[in-house]
Amino acid sequence: MTDGPTYGFDTLQIHAGARPDPATGARQTPIYQTTAYVFRDAEHAAALFNLQEVGYIYSRLTNPTVAVLQERMAVLEGGVGAVCCSSGHAAQIMALFPLMGPGRNVVVSTRLYGGTVTQFSQTIKRFGWNATFVDFDDLDAVKAAIDDDTRAVFCESIANPGGYITDLPAIAGIADAAGLPLIVDNTSATPYLCRPIEHGATLVVHSLTKYLTGNGTVTGGVVVDSGTFDWSASDKFPSLSAPEPAYHGLKFHETFGPLAFTFHGIAVGLRDLGMTLNPQAAHYTLMGIETLSLRMQRHVENAEKIATWLEGHDAVEAVTYAGLPSSPYNGRLATVCPKGAGALFTVALKGGYEACIRFVDALEIFSHVANLGDTRSLVIHSASTTHRQLTPEQQTAAGAAPNVVRISIGIEDADDLIADLDQALKKAGG
Repeated sequence: MTDGPTYGFDTLQIHAGARPDPATGARQTPIYQTTAYVFRDAEHAAALFNLQEVGYIYSRLTNPTVAVLQERMAVLEGGVGAVCCSSGHAAQIMALFPLMGPGRNVVVSTRLYGGTVTQFSQTIKRFGWNATFVDFDDLDAVKAAIDDDTRAVFCESIANPGGYITDLPAIAGIADAAGLPLIVDNTSATPYLCRPIEHGATLVVHSLTKYLTGNGTVTGGVVVDSGTFDWSASDKFPSLSAPEPAYHGLKFHETFGPLAFTFHGIAVGLRDLGMTLNPQAAHYTLMGIETLSLRMQRHVENAEKIATWLEGHDAVEAVTYAGLPSSPYNGRLATVCPKGAGALFTVALKGGYEACIRFVDALEIFSHVANLGDTRSLVIHSASTTHRQLTPEQQTAAGAAPNVVRISIGIEDADDLIADLDQALKKAGG
């Protein structure tokens, strides 16, 4: 469904990439639970392994169920291709893998999911990579952080946990002027609320685990390629522009053009890193995406009502929801997230750390879990859990100070959620 008429989001989220099964006529995408695929003959096998023909070799690389999900995500995000992998964290490594090298760095926002902060500040050092953390509201600081060894700029569209909205056009302009790709984690927004490629992003990553699947059943990730970046404009990205020894000197950008990054992600990234998404997880995610727009509308509607109520509560010091007129990020909605500010935000309690602990323990409808983007409403005290490994300064910079609770609003009855929050705040005291 990528050619012909221009379809709306609601149609594409159901149909993009999917076709009746040619063998059985099955309307829903089957789960192709297979490891390998029979080649037509020796010549066909050789063509596949030489990247001269597109097809299925081995499910670490490609799988028909996963391929439908990849095409659907590319269409919904407005990209040319996508590579699915085993988790959102895997997607981040997959996105950086063809760009980085020993001694190279990525300039990243301070407002990131705590696990991402740890991955970028600690784990990637084992590859010889480094991350420079910058407040992305300070555009001059972002420009100053970029040096000759920088190979990418990374941020979240709606930052976890605070729900802050990044000025994507401004950040994309800085990355473009420096000749660098902008990678945007769009997990909290989904392509229904924000399409980063339209604002200048080169690559978009997602944790499929969250809103896209929407029911807390799988882990998965995806990297969507805009197809717009010129990987051969400089010598900064040899993995994509220079001869690849493993494929007899093939140059990915020269050979595959706009799909260079996507082909490299499969032919090299999945081949060697092996962070593969299994077909059953892809199937669950495809089913979840079919109702994405309906769920996101309800998520936003509930979040706006509940955040407004929380802002007026005596026990609450502050609410970070960008959908509130009082938010300093509210003005970015019209440009970056015109359909709403999502359903993820934080609440600072006047009673401090101990009040947060009592509050979380007293909730009844909200589930206390290390996840977000479920149909169910979720809560977590980030400073003692997801952001526990960070320093107090890093916690505060990431929007996860000790007196802050992260809330992911689900699609239940909003009045029931408000009643649950109210009784828990009373028990929290402080």
